[in-house]
Amino acid sequence: MNIGIVINTPAQVHFFKNIVNALEKKGHTVEILVRDYGETLPLANELGLKFFLYGKSHESKIGKIVDLPINVLRARNLLKKYKPKMILGFGGQESYSGFILRCPSIVFQDSEPHINFAYLLQYKMFMPFVDSLVTTKSYIDDLGKKHIKVNSYKELAYLHPHYFTPDENIFDLLNIGKNENFVIVRFNGFDAVHDAGVGSYSLEQKRRLVSGLEQYARVFISSEKKVTKDLEKYLLNIPKHKIHDCLYYAQMLVTDTQTMTTEAGILGTPVIRCNSFVGSNDMGNFIELEHNYKLIFSYRNPDHAIEKALSLIKDPDIKKEWNKKKQKLLDDKIDITSFIVWYIENYPESFKEIKNHPETQYKFR
Repeated sequence: MNIGIVINTPAQVHFFKNIVNALEKKGHTVEILVRDYGETLPLANELGLKFFLYGKSHESKIGKIVDLPINVLRARNLLKKYKPKMILGFGGQESYSGFILRCPSIVFQDSEPHINFAYLLQYKMFMPFVDSLVTTKSYIDDLGKKHIKVNSYKELAYLHPHYFTPDENIFDLLNIGKNENFVIVRFNGFDAVHDAGVGSYSLEQKRRLVSGLEQYARVFISSEKKVTKDLEKYLLNIPKHKIHDCLYYAQMLVTDTQTMTTEAGILGTPVIRCNSFVGSNDMGNFIELEHNYKLIFSYRNPDHAIEKALSLIKDPDIKKEWNKKKQKLLDDKIDITSFIVWYIENYPESFKEIKNHPETQYKFR
């Protein structure tokens, strides 16, 4: 079967890499389209993915909106030559392209429309063209008859123990000793359309956070945007695909991003998450990670987040405690990569099976 995949972000590169490998081993042919956005292209190249570049992301939010129909047409033109029987992705381009090419589109999502108006608008735009929407079980919103929920996280597609083995060589790349504690601090760019009005740490708060943490551990900063001169010495300088080894061995992650929060949590690393998504309208996966598994702490107020981070970093046994919590999560969740490969190969019968018998998914533990 010919399968088209549309990738727009680094997280989606990670999500699809094992799925692509599994599908190709089973004899399917996969055509990958990638958008030039942030670290997406360098990561896809590092991981050896074969792909076509179908579009570039504008820095401005208006530019992103204007570019959407252009990128859809480019994706459609590339895929048309390939004659896919199915198109996979995380939103607009693949659902619109599938509709135009008259082949089913399967969309995977963990972002929820109830969070803000921008998310809601995105869903309203692409849902009429989607054939199947797959989300986590923790997903709060019910999006109707096309929607199925599975008991996993998208991050387990690449961080499940079946696929991820941490590499101790990361300490050499970081130029630190194996017994030396280190902390990852991650700052978002907040430049996506759905990030309108979302914010987190001020520059002064970033400086205070870093100076406080470095009293107890080495600090490495990963940032989507350029940092000020005084923070440049903390910048993380490793191959893009090694970030999960960093997260696994780190004593803590302090971040204002979404995906990396879940990644670190399921790797057994304490997470302090701070942004204005946090609150009564927060997404279900973060509520579950915080309240059911107690792997993360979420704050809207950066000062409270800094206070918590400086408190936790003093605990020398915190990683041992978090590894026990991580194991509970892994025991609960399914292997989403194996599930998706089965779902694709057996679609649309697989959709009906999960709709009528959702317990079927648990054979993919």
